[in-house]
Amino acid sequence: MRNLWQDSAQERVETRPLAGDTTADLVVIGGGFTGCSAALHAAQAGLSVVLLEAETIGYGGSGRNVGLVNAGLWTPPDDIRKVLPGDQADRLIADLGEAPATVFALIQRHGIACEPERNGTLHLAHARAGMDDLRERHRQMTALGAPVTLLDAAATARRTGMAGYVGALHDARAGTIQPLAYARGLARAAIAAGANLHERSAVRAVTREGGDWLVRADGGTVRAGALIQATNAYACRPDGLAGTPVIGAHFFQAATEPLPPDRVAGILPDAEGCWDTGMVMTSIRRDRAGRLILGAFGSMDAPGRPLHLAWARRKLAALFPSLGPVPFAHAWSGRIAMTGDHLPRIRRMGPRAYAAYGYSGRGIAPGTCFGAAMALALADGDERHLPLPAVDAHEERFAGLRSAWIEAGVTLVHTAGNRI
Repeated sequence: MRNLWQDSAQERVETRPLAGDTTADLVVIGGGFTGCSAALHAAQAGLSVVLLEAETIGYGGSGRNVGLVNAGLWTPPDDIRKVLPGDQADRLIADLGEAPATVFALIQRHGIACEPERNGTLHLAHARAGMDDLRERHRQMTALGAPVTLLDAAATARRTGMAGYVGALHDARAGTIQPLAYARGLARAAIAAGANLHERSAVRAVTREGGDWLVRADGGTVRAGALIQATNAYACRPDGLAGTPVIGAHFFQAATEPLPPDRVAGILPDAEGCWDTGMVMTSIRRDRAGRLILGAFGSMDAPGRPLHLAWARRKLAALFPSLGPVPFAHAWSGRIAMTGDHLPRIRRMGPRAYAAYGYSGRGIAPGTCFGAAMALALADGDERHLPLPAVDAHEERFAGLRSAWIEAGVTLVHTAGNRI
């Protein structure tokens, strides 16, 4: 089964592999949300830009995303303040609270055909403890003026068509998109602004030479005064460029065929995307064609694939018992880059060079915001554009072991009899 987003994306972008040697003000490595946003905003700021993508635009997490354009981070505001000093925490919270508005404004401005729906998202409470968590998040977010609303079990059932959840937190700032189409639309807009994008151009080595960055890739070289590494969970490790330490996790999705309108009329009628408070999180949304799309942690490229799919079938039947058996037509997964504190990082990779990573599954709005901010900081040399201070070093202890533990744990949960 294939990736639905690849089969349904209306946006197309045409590039050629790098051929020969070239120069630019800025070289961007990675063609996802962060890289394409950086290329677009740098070109608009007057920089000459070359973007290098090893595969195709949106190949990595950006083209495998659930498509929830969430406001803020997974980490609640008060917990962010425990990690970052007051002014820094407030800046990050405010910037990412406004990030969905930035995404939807870019979609409108550039006519990106990515099925945008800005009716909010629903964070679903799977149990009483989950509802307690949502009440605390509601308290913290309303203190900041965020337009969030708590729903009881009956209201949640009406809004979702799903029984069994004890409540939900609705965030009116958020929404859903077709994520691969959005990434391609950003790339198309970047090309229109003057950026040069090259797919199938894997970076092999990065060195400093004469005060510039010299990037050797398949097909040629790029000499540039500034560099952005925007590969996140799909980080390349070319010679001469430090890696970005993250805890990796896989998240899979399974989608039905388009269902007749009468069958899905009561299911998420306002097209709100959802995810729950379960220890092994579940996401659920629909697209404009009437497909139901269910997601959870786990890899479709690992031995646990049949176990994850069997669990997904049970989960879908439990959420929507009136539908009867509904087979999946698409199934795919992508990698998520997390940090131990679930806060992203902007790391200095050398003179006039940044890497952004660690969105912890919320790549759309933060990636768009961080890409633009790094581009503007490099355009005028002012790091005040950055939503959080850049760091010179970052370490994640036992990242590989923690990544393996996550996959093993979710596979065990999905194997546990009829557990959903």
